[in-house]
Amino acid sequence: MLIACWSVKGGSGTTVVAAALALHLARTSGPVLLVDLAGELPAALGLPEPHGPGAGEWLASGDSPPDALDELAVAVSDGLTLLHRGDLGGQPSGERLAAAFGARHTEVVADCGILDQCPAAAAIAAGADHSLLVLRPCYLALRRAVAAPIRPSGIVLVTEPERALTRQDVEDVLGVPVRAEVPWTPAIARAVDAGLLTARLPRLLERAIRVAA
Repeated sequence: MLIACWSVKGGSGTTVVAAALALHLARTSGPVLLVDLAGELPAALGLPEPHGPGAGEWLASGDSPPDALDELAVAVSDGLTLLHRGDLGGQPSGERLAAAFGARHTEVVADCGILDQCPAAAAIAAGADHSLLVLRPCYLALRRAVAAPIRPSGIVLVTEPERALTRQDVEDVLGVPVRAEVPWTPAIARAVDAGLLTARLPRLLERAIRVAA
């Protein structure tokens, strides 16, 4: 199963949501491949910056078998591996990559980042079994989400104190259900800033995100 997390605006929390989903699934459901198409997951997970080929090089090769993706991934924790983005500078189409992920018998979670910044990520988000829009309840983000090129299957709402827009407002405007609400808290922000998501996934974050898994 392929789960794609994406956003329409920077700072939405897509990387944190994708990492938390993958960590939770690895602990509860078996092996998970976490795919980083936004370039921020190594830092959030407390890993060194990756070197060598990644998803971009696999795509550029044109004929590499899907099994070769596993050889490019690095271990994160028990049951969880990370495939880094590599060089996607040529803006390749990602249909072949989406098909390779969709054909796997194990879970794949992809951090697609801001959708309009990477055609490969957009193809993966469009072809995912679960396409999750990560959204903060602000007018600008909601306006961009209405104009997004694909329709998500669900929304992960990152809630903040004193926001005027509610869960119901978001669902009414987009016509898509909110699958999970993740509260912004200093504890989660500190874990991300310190690269501790792998070692110490905040319980509040895991409880919030497991319903979207």
